[in-house]
Amino acid sequence: MQLAELPVMLKEMNARHFIISGYVQGVGFRWFTLRRARFLGLDGWVRNCSDGTVEVWAEGSEDALDSLEASLKGGPPGASVRDVRIESAEATCAGGGFDVTY
Repeated sequence: MQLAELPVMLKEMNARHFIISGYVQGVGFRWFTLRRARFLGLDGWVRNCSDGTVEVWAEGSEDALDSLEASLKGGPPGASVRDVRIESAEATCAGGGFDVTY
């Protein structure tokens, strides 16, 4: 990679913060999200929250984030997604892949 390409790559990185509510815990939602995010080449994390929601932080291209958003709105078999709150955010460009956190 040439140095001149670096600002363009950083500019293409976007981030989104998702809060998914409904029947989303105990149905494999985190593992569904993990597999989808890794397939899409996203960085970030997914975790269950004490209020029964699932929280996701994802960074990557706009197209990959759009695809993840569509997947989260459907969820895995057995889930019943009631709402997906979405906030755009500034990417940290930290890298590191996508993981389940606790």
